[in-house]
Amino acid sequence: MLRTEQRNENTMNLDKMSPLEIVQAMNRENAYSVAALEPVLPQVAQAIEAIAEGFAKGGRLFYMGAGTSGRLAVADAAECPPTFGVPREKVVGICAGGMQTLINASENIEDDPDRGVAELKELNLNANDVVVGISASGGAAFVCKAVEYAKSIGCVTVALTSNPGTKLTQVADIAIAPDTGAEVLTGSTRLKAGNAQKMILNMLSTGAMVRSGYVYENMMINLKPTNIKLRDRVVRIVREITELEYAACEDLLERSNWVIKDAIRLWKEN
Repeated sequence: MLRTEQRNENTMNLDKMSPLEIVQAMNRENAYSVAALEPVLPQVAQAIEAIAEGFAKGGRLFYMGAGTSGRLAVADAAECPPTFGVPREKVVGICAGGMQTLINASENIEDDPDRGVAELKELNLNANDVVVGISASGGAAFVCKAVEYAKSIGCVTVALTSNPGTKLTQVADIAIAPDTGAEVLTGSTRLKAGNAQKMILNMLSTGAMVRSGYVYENMMINLKPTNIKLRDRVVRIVREITELEYAACEDLLERSNWVIKDAIRLWKEN
């Protein structure tokens, strides 16, 4: 039986617990999600380097997932344009069943092995792209077949699962399989397995963008100021770099169409 399908001995009486006991149990179990990452960090780093190399060749990063995994994939991909100033097509999240499955679960779609491949073909996948297949069980046909196809055309492929030794890990070039163990609620991989997936996806996108020059020190120098909070953050980033007063940084940004790099360049020229 898959580790993620086993019953958790620590929560056998979950239905008898008080609200406080439920959240205490969940909090204790969530700690395993973090601890499970440590042994797989070398594989995460290997994937980051592969993604950055793909970016350098003009390639893209594709996340392929179904159910919770697909929703997490889409969420991480959606954060990349505002955070790093990259075009939306640079990091693409694909959830089995399309965008409607983000709010209406259609879990049976993960059993269709051809739909994932069709999605990648429609987006003109090429050998410079990197494909990350995400499946807590490690066996979602939608994901496994897509990863197999990507590998067949020369893409670097990555498996992200909570069950080592499963089909997904066997077909991918790089296998990331944190052992998050049995869930608090038996089989509900949106919990600990989902936590681990979210953290690793954050690492993959952030690490690859750092390696690709989209970050200065630990600051988001390609940040898009799309609201009041982000405009203030952009000003503070320029202020941190230039040590100018807030108003002077605003002026530089106004004259640079709110592009941080252009504002810094203008500052250096004066």
